Amino acid sequence: MKIDRRMLMIAALAGLVSARTHADDAGIAHYPDHPIRIVVGYPPGGGADIMARLLQKQLSLAFKQSVIVENRPGAGQNIADTYVARADPDGYTLLVASSALAVNPSLFPKLSQNPLAAYAPIAVFAQSPNLLVVNPKLPVNSVAELIAYEKKKADGGNFSSSGNGGTQHLSGELFKMRAGVKSTHIPYKGSAPSVAAVISGEVDYSFVNIPSAKPLVLSHQLKALAVTSAQRSPLLPDVPTMTQAGISDMNVAAWYGLLAPAGTPAPIVAKLNAAVNQAVGNDPLKSQLVNLGSDPTVQSPAWFKQYLTDDTRRWADTIKAAGIQPQ
Repeated sequence: MKIDRRMLMIAALAGLVSARTHADDAGIAHYPDHPIRIVVGYPPGGGADIMARLLQKQLSLAFKQSVIVENRPGAGQNIADTYVARADPDGYTLLVASSALAVNPSLFPKLSQNPLAAYAPIAVFAQSPNLLVVNPKLPVNSVAELIAYEKKKADGGNFSSSGNGGTQHLSGELFKMRAGVKSTHIPYKGSAPSVAAVISGEVDYSFVNIPSAKPLVLSHQLKALAVTSAQRSPLLPDVPTMTQAGISDMNVAAWYGLLAPAGTPAPIVAKLNAAVNQAVGNDPLKSQLVNLGSDPTVQSPAWFKQYLTDDTRRWADTIKAAGIQPQ
């Protein structure tokens, strides 16, 4: 009986595919069996770095495996984003990204990757809303009164931020759109000088980080009018949300999420999501996030994918409407 050489080749290839499939399945079943890298697009000590290191500790405990944070700062997080997007989709190179991931496509149109296609979203684990503050000497005690005050000013008023393109700046631009005011944006080089401008009366208002602003609110150096989260902040429970203050569709937060390169096997994504949610839903990480002014977030990869899609679209619309020029 003659054996068809072509049939032998097909059988050999089938065997190789089967062996590879079994090897891949075994790798997924034993994931992780060597150290995981979490890449961060900011220097040590920044907000994203702090969040990554809090998560790092809990994932290391959950998996009984080393988890290493690697800082690759620069270009508004784009260096780290690109590095992870091009990494092997095996679950061992991950990205802790801030909400800059949703903003950057509109600010940097020449990005080499589309964040909606380049990553497998795993979990948003923290959302940090902003706080709308004014100088206590300003004759306003509510968001409605601030809007009326700005509309009466001949120059339209003004607001500060920590710099162009950040969530504080974009929150201000979105507020202008929702409130129908024409306040001029005054960018500063960082949060501290931006807040100082409100305290000194150089500007009328600003959207700021809650933990850093809380002592200034309690000492009456700033007056808090509203938070941009869906729920009131436990750090300042007497301050209403923007919705409660009469401004709809203003639930804005700087978020932090864990992502893998596109093509990462779904079982690995699911395993990572379960570990993140378990850590975020319980102490010590839950309390640590609250103390940092963040809302601990427990959601699915599918939820994160839709959230990233919606956030990217919202900031694209805001940036276009505000006339912010791409870089």
